[in-house]
Amino acid sequence: MKRIIGLLLMTMLTLGTLKAQDFQCAVSLNTTQISSSGNQQRYNELRQKIYSFVHERKWCQYNLKQNERIECSISINLTKASGDEYEGTATLVLQRPVYKASYKTTLMSFQDKKVKFRYADGDPLEYDENASLSELTSLIAYYLNLFIAVELDSFSPNGGSPYFAKCQNTVNLNTKDVGWSVAESGQNNRYWITENFTNSTYSKIHDFYYQYHRLGLDVMYETPDAGRAVILESLKLLQQVNAQKSNLAVVRIILNTKKDEIINIFKEGMPSEKTQVINIMKQIDPTNSSAYDAINSSSK
Repeated sequence: MKRIIGLLLMTMLTLGTLKAQDFQCAVSLNTTQISSSGNQQRYNELRQKIYSFVHERKWCQYNLKQNERIECSISINLTKASGDEYEGTATLVLQRPVYKASYKTTLMSFQDKKVKFRYADGDPLEYDENASLSELTSLIAYYLNLFIAVELDSFSPNGGSPYFAKCQNTVNLNTKDVGWSVAESGQNNRYWITENFTNSTYSKIHDFYYQYHRLGLDVMYETPDAGRAVILESLKLLQQVNAQKSNLAVVRIILNTKKDEIINIFKEGMPSEKTQVINIMKQIDPTNSSAYDAINSSSK
């Protein structure tokens, strides 16, 4: 009897683990540029399938509590349809709470402009991390693993390494498809995002995520001056990476995501901090150079 009860408990724990949700993810599918009244049911069905694909699988090795689920959004905007073939863009946003604060910081926010996949009515969203079964599921799984990787990097040194490896594996399985190829112009697709994160030359990117968030933002509630000082040091890491190679895809994502937050943090900084940050940011983010002058709009 004890053995039977033990087996039942193990089964229940296993089922609980399998059903555990790793994400609190908002999924949207915008079809206004391609839809008609006759096929709206297809798109509603597809959005629900994507939502289920995200939330009904186990993605993270850790058993996350409800308040630890990874907060993100995936917004797909379809701009072209030809039969069962679709093209469009996807906006990806990843956030996490800041320790002891009501504030949530955005870890990543960017647009993927090369979304392309096939979907027919009733198609299941099949996925195997070791095979390329579907452009759509490869796309979604890639970004979910990227979200986990970046989130874990923000909590522990190189914490996201296993999930960056999963991203690399997905890239390797899809190199012939749109959005995954080294040969595409611009160096800002999934191939290059993964390359930047997994290239040891740019390892300070991982150090940046940890220092900026865990050692910087997470201590600012109790010791704002100390937290701000660490964030300044983390920006110097980005400066070093930029000196190795300018205009990296991941650095552009970080700058576009963090620009306003950095400005707001250092508005309350010491004059010496403001000067350093303005100089650093204007050097590594020349496109938005003038925006950083706003740091001087408030003095401590």
